[in-house]
Amino acid sequence: MAQYDTIFKNATVVNQDGEGLADIAVLNGRIAALGTIEGSAAETVDCKGLHILPGVIDTQVHFREPGLTHKEDLESGSLGAVMGGVTGVFEMPNTNPLTTTRETFEAKIAAGTNRMHCDFAFYIGGTHENVAELPMLEKLPGCAGVKVFMGSSTGSLLVQDDDGVEAILRAISRRAAFHSEDEYMLEERKHLRVPGDPSSHPVWRSPEVAMSCTTRLVNLARKTGKRIHVLHISTKEEIVYLADHKDVASVEVTPHHLTLDETAYTRLGTYAQMNPPVRDRDHREGIWKGVANGVADILGSDHAPHTREEKDHAYPASHSGMTGVQTLVPTMLDHVNNGKLSLQRFVDMTSHGPNRLFGIANKGRIAVGYDADLTIVDLKRRETITNSWIRSRAGWTPYDGVTVTGWPVGTVVRGNKVMWQGELVTPSKGQPMRFLEALAG
Repeated sequence: MAQYDTIFKNATVVNQDGEGLADIAVLNGRIAALGTIEGSAAETVDCKGLHILPGVIDTQVHFREPGLTHKEDLESGSLGAVMGGVTGVFEMPNTNPLTTTRETFEAKIAAGTNRMHCDFAFYIGGTHENVAELPMLEKLPGCAGVKVFMGSSTGSLLVQDDDGVEAILRAISRRAAFHSEDEYMLEERKHLRVPGDPSSHPVWRSPEVAMSCTTRLVNLARKTGKRIHVLHISTKEEIVYLADHKDVASVEVTPHHLTLDETAYTRLGTYAQMNPPVRDRDHREGIWKGVANGVADILGSDHAPHTREEKDHAYPASHSGMTGVQTLVPTMLDHVNNGKLSLQRFVDMTSHGPNRLFGIANKGRIAVGYDADLTIVDLKRRETITNSWIRSRAGWTPYDGVTVTGWPVGTVVRGNKVMWQGELVTPSKGQPMRFLEALAG
């Protein structure tokens, strides 16, 4: 009789205590033993020459379901996630209908359960209209917290005024996530958009637009004594400013703001267009300083797919956003190989960090008793990212044709080998994540 369901042998395991050779035994979806394991298992997976990381959690994706499924849905988006080594995602509320009520939230949970390929949590959108319900909504099973758009959204999801944001912060108890661009300034600066020229996008959505909103947001967090999470930081000034406010503010950075610069508009045109925008290399290096000095807490892809038709409209009618969940691991492993960050820092930003900031139960570490969520990578493998590899319904990536060193070869979700060597092995086992601040009493 097998003691374990699976043993992953001979890998270099990377975790909070460093990295070293170890075996990992899995039983009933959880890690049951670590170290040199002599027991037997129903399946033994030889991982010699590979690194096993705690499962990568992408804490910002837009999977477009319901209402916008012509460009993505929960199944296709999560397929891209597991093909790229991502074991869990936090998905955003700007769907149609908006995810702002118990009914719409629970409908998404039902739609994702045993249909998504990775585990998941959904944000609830914070609006002027649902403030009174937010204390209940943010505690719903599978809720990652409240997400507020202070810029770049439509309808009731846009909360651009300080009074509205303050009311939301006063109502809630968990850490809330914010898109921080000043909507008032964006409206005033619309004349700076040059028709047909996407390189004017970062002129319109200037560093000052981001910095103004982030300053306002931090002041409101201090005033209310609440925790905030500032998404997709795109400027060097915000990194410097937020270093002085780490008690209330956590910081997300994205692979595209760490990888692309102003030359992307020449190469990619509107396919480089997103909010907040890709900026020049000076800002990119400023964000890398935030990674090096610890101001940046976590990485999120801000996977925001649009069809080619939507991207091919002439600027500014073109849609803002790009795919990213499937390319997060390979693009960042390439940066690891190029010496921009250590493998342990990558783990800190993609598993330990989300666990620490959001209190995810039983995820984010390779430790006995934790879910057996594993991202297995070959640090030496060279591959070229192509549009044809991308599983998003959008079918394209800004990194088409880019060769990287470091590649995901296995995705294990609660002990299920979901992806192995580029093939989907175990489909549709996704379950909602659990959070320490929202556990049922």
